[in-house]
Amino acid sequence: MHISDGVLNGTVCMGGYAITALITAYSLKKMSTEDIPKISVVTSAFFIASLIHIKIGPTSVHLVLNGLVGILLGMAAFPSILIGLLLQAFIFGHGGITTLGVNAVIMGVPALIAHALFRLRKLNTAKTFVLFLAFLSGGIAIFISSLLLALFLVFSEKEFVTVAKIAVVSNIPVMLIEATICLLVVKFLLQVKPRLLE
Repeated sequence: MHISDGVLNGTVCMGGYAITALITAYSLKKMSTEDIPKISVVTSAFFIASLIHIKIGPTSVHLVLNGLVGILLGMAAFPSILIGLLLQAFIFGHGGITTLGVNAVIMGVPALIAHALFRLRKLNTAKTFVLFLAFLSGGIAIFISSLLLALFLVFSEKEFVTVAKIAVVSNIPVMLIEATICLLVVKFLLQVKPRLLE
């Protein structure tokens, strides 16, 4: 899901940074200092999950967990993902510095959408409905991330259309895996510490 340095043109990279700056500023205003330990743990999980890459053609796939990050952190999901991506770029060379803003949008915006979707559980607190929302949130986050990835590639260079299509199709198995992981984690938290889902 990362786009490396040198792939996108400068205009797209600057646009990614502008969007990231706006969303991060808004998210930080909504954050509470009491949430920092929780944010740190979830950021660590996001950081580690993204390290295992499986090559599929000209692209690769890996766990992202952005839907789960959105469910657990709400608006704080965006800065959490941004920090995880920054560390991955500096320590392991995943993604890049010029594309950090774009990568943050690709993974952070779907996390916020997953959070908004999971909030619908307030309409119906039945466990089955909550678990369904968790499953849907995890899958939709990856689907939107892969679409954003494809859009950024195509906006940068028209020649990337084939790679963009492969990126979306190759992430379909990841959507199902992430949806299942979200469901299982939420099911576990409902049993042991439902307060973490508030």
